[in-house]
Amino acid sequence: MTDPTPIEGDVYVSPRYLAGLPGQADPSFEPVKHWPHHHLDEGPFQTVVTSPDHRIKIGWAGDDYDVWRISAAQDAVSRATWTATFNQNTPPEIVHGLTSALAREWSADTDSFLADPSYRWTDAIQPLLDAGWQRRPLTRGTVEIIAPDGLAGASIDVVGTDPDRETVELWAGPEGWGTRAEAVFTARTPKHLIAATAAAFIDPAPVARYKSNLAPRLAQLAQLTPIEPPKPPAPTPLDVQQTAADRRRPPALGTRSVPRWSTTTLPPVAPGAALPAAAAEDPPLSTDPLINLNPAQSVKVLPRHLAGPGPMDLHAIWPFPEDWTVHQSEDGAALATSPCLRLFTTLVPDSDSPH
Repeated sequence: MTDPTPIEGDVYVSPRYLAGLPGQADPSFEPVKHWPHHHLDEGPFQTVVTSPDHRIKIGWAGDDYDVWRISAAQDAVSRATWTATFNQNTPPEIVHGLTSALAREWSADTDSFLADPSYRWTDAIQPLLDAGWQRRPLTRGTVEIIAPDGLAGASIDVVGTDPDRETVELWAGPEGWGTRAEAVFTARTPKHLIAATAAAFIDPAPVARYKSNLAPRLAQLAQLTPIEPPKPPAPTPLDVQQTAADRRRPPALGTRSVPRWSTTTLPPVAPGAALPAAAAEDPPLSTDPLINLNPAQSVKVLPRHLAGPGPMDLHAIWPFPEDWTVHQSEDGAALATSPCLRLFTTLVPDSDSPH
């Protein structure tokens, strides 16, 4: 079956790490589209996506140099344990590698996205080594891993001791403000999350772009393949047979309904005599409007203070403006936040004392 989703672009770009930013970040946020989204009017970040418990934050600053900033903390208000930043030349399909890993791992009862059980720096870039990227000798405490085409690489600080230092950098493209993509991870970032991002670098699937939006230098270095519109599927033998049968079939005649007359003969009735009663009479209609009410049918109750609790509709309880974010978990607990993330309202559906 042909995918009905339209392709945003006229060329496929390969390798994907040379595709740059297409002007929007949709692919990077697709794995967390069900998480709360906060659209901010002021500040460096236009959009902030948070995990339901606010331990993970994904910021998008579309008009800055580092347009993504992703962090994780022990709780909603603690200082970030680790931070990852992606600059304005990074393809969102690569950021997708990290956000999809976070979406898979997050739950209210896990902290695997905070802990780093590995002490081997190679675990962070193992997908690159498996793909044949070459390791260069240690220089000034930094190890360099270079792609076979020389157009991408990784730099790993293996001697620093500051827990907040920038330890791993993944890069692609020639140096320059409009061509070099950079993804930087601080020291306490779990290595399996860095590896998930590195795996997105070497994903062989090309990405779609409009050629006119590509940086000219990247367009020269990348492999561009024109995107052709999908051709309609060829008819099957059954389709051909059905079409031929439809052509031979005469047009359907119009139909009309006619009244149905009874042929039952009634016995003669003497003048002034009463008509015979029907063999089975319908029961008299009830005057109670609720006696035959369908269980799924709704009714309006007045006065409203006698209606009882009824269903708990958050939109009726919290008529906040549309720019507020409302999230409800499976157990009924709910959280509403203002666009500035400074006001919080919670619902606790405790069976003894809901509040």
